[in-house]
Amino acid sequence: MSIRVIIAGFKGKMGQAACQMVLADPDLDLVAVLDPFESESEWQGIPVFNDKADLAGVEADVWVDFTTPAVAYENTRFALENGFAPVVGTTGFTSEEITELKAFSREQDLGGLIAPNFALGAVLLMQFASQAAKYFPNVEIIELHHDKKKDAPSGTAIKTAELMAEVRESIQQGAPDEEELIAGARGADFDGMRIHSVRLPGLVAHQEVIFGNQGEGLTLRHDSYDRSSFMTGVNLGIKEVVKRHELVYGLEHLL
Repeated sequence: MSIRVIIAGFKGKMGQAACQMVLADPDLDLVAVLDPFESESEWQGIPVFNDKADLAGVEADVWVDFTTPAVAYENTRFALENGFAPVVGTTGFTSEEITELKAFSREQDLGGLIAPNFALGAVLLMQFASQAAKYFPNVEIIELHHDKKKDAPSGTAIKTAELMAEVRESIQQGAPDEEELIAGARGADFDGMRIHSVRLPGLVAHQEVIFGNQGEGLTLRHDSYDRSSFMTGVNLGIKEVVKRHELVYGLEHLL
């Protein structure tokens, strides 16, 4: 039996890529799409909804969300309330929101996934960075994205920093008496690590993790050149969450 999928935010670039991926997979069935500003009632023969409340009666298994940080938490909560296992690529969740959604998913006996990045290479980069941070505590992150991205730093950069913080010696990166001549010049501070965000047209999603030690350096980098790089992970997420009974944060938990 096909897995029935709803896609929220289907008009965006990630939403459009997800729609095409689902339509091309014979194991998946796109049953509805959501966008509050779409004027048409159908898209390629698929029912279009403007209000998520109207989706409560739709028979579906998985809710894929590529919307905005402002509505992602409420959308994920709505999906769980209505029996849809969420696969969420929208960023901007707080740690408290993720903890609450995990607990609620257990109450609902539903799987789910919130992933800062669906590219398999980016997930591997995060794992490699976590391993390296045990031996290279001096580290900074540079994340680079297109200039339409609304949040900074990226969810991938935050997740990378969180994983490194679990194993890294907690030190403050940089000179103890350093002075910013322009506010923010040293980037955001996450547990002593610095995160720098670049926003430029022409970019998609890129990240460098730069480690330094006496006499040596190590640089890890991942590049997504187009949004097709994320679809393998989205497809995996859809097919895995229907087997699970709890929401997880990070695609690595499904690999």
